[in-house]
Parts: sequence; structure tokens; C-alpha cells
Amino acid sequence: MPFDSPNKLPEFIPLFPLPNVVLLPRAILPLHIFEQRYRVMMADALLGDGLIAMALLKPGWEKIYHKQPAIAQAVCVGKIMQHELLSDGCYHLLLQGVARANVVSINDDLPYRRGELQVIAQTDAMEIDLADHRRRLKKLFEDGRFSASDLTTHLMRLFDSPVPTADLVDVLVFSLIVEVNVKQELLADGDIIRRVERATEWLSKAHPDIPKSAQKRPFGGMN
Repeated sequence: MPFDSPNKLPEFIPLFPLPNVVLLPRAILPLHIFEQRYRVMMADALLGDGLIAMALLKPGWEKIYHKQPAIAQAVCVGKIMQHELLSDGCYHLLLQGVARANVVSINDDLPYRRGELQVIAQTDAMEIDLADHRRRLKKLFEDGRFSASDLTTHLMRLFDSPVPTADLVDVLVFSLIVEVNVKQELLADGDIIRRVERATEWLSKAHPDIPKSAQKRPFGGMN
């Protein structure tokens, strides 16, 4: 089944849970798949619609990681943009976030879990309502709030692009905010204006130096 709209999800989507990774729509996450169950997941996704939902593991996952540790309800559906099958059967891939969703139910009849997902409804928000936040965020870069790097140069260009402010903010949060709980909270929030307001506040208080983990990648981290 081809995937043509983030509002029309397939019945079940593979779930890829990780402890410290939260993907956001539009952001791109490089991944390394090496566990056998997730190699199967990857092969199935490539034969299907190319979708994988990134899920955040809840605290306490360490003791039962190889079973089915609990995951957060809000997930980010991602689309495989590029992939490489390695000689050892592992995969390298780039996964781009396309939709916020909540897990309604989980199917565990395969080596990996699949989720019945429901898209998180987004409130309407006009660009004019977000213009002040966009200007404020741009000024943080112009004032040198974030250290200069290839990443910040790329992010700076987005301010003058047609990328909607809500999408721009998702990329900024994914790239610049370290705290996983903050990213998860923003992922779960369908209120665009509130989300942009909160993100603007967090980014304005963020440490002025971009984390080294962010400097190594354009939009994500190896896992």
C-alpha cells in the first residue's frame, strides 16, 4: 500500500522503540539497524509502504529490553528516505518524520511490534499568528545564541524559506534541544500555537553552544 498522506495511515505500522531518541515531523534521523528482529522489520517496511514509527521507551526498559518494554503513547511516523543493506545483513537508513500519532493498540504476532496508530489532530494556525515567534527565533541565531557550524548555517537558511513555522520549529527542537522529555512533550502536543510558544521559550533558554551530538549530524544521530 503506497503512502501518500500523513493523515491516512496504514492499519499497522512497525514500531521501533529506542530509549533516548524522539523523532519529529520533517526532521531526518540516521539509523543503524543491527538487531535481527529489526532487520526483519526493515525488510518488511521496504516491501511495504516504507513507514516506521519511532517510539520512546519508558523508564525501566533496561531489564526487559529484549522483550516488550513499555513505550510512550505518542510516536512519530517516519518515511524511509534512503537505505543501504550492508554485507552483514544490517542496515543504514535515513528516516524522515512525517506525522505525529498516538498508539491505539499493539500487534505482537511478528518478531517486532506493530502499532495501530491514530494521527494526532493539529489545530489550525495561520502563519501570521506565528510570525513573532519566527522572528524571535531567527534573532537568536543572528545574535549568536547558537555557535556557528554547518548545522546552524543550514538551520538559519530555513528562516527565509517557505517552510511553515510549525515545521521549522520541529526541526529546530529536534536538532538543538537535548532533553528527551521536552521533545516527547512537543511531539505529543497537537496545538500548533502552544507548541511553537513552548518551543520558542525552551530554545531561548537553551545552552548557547550546540551539543556535540548535534554538531555531528544534519538532523539526527546514529543509533
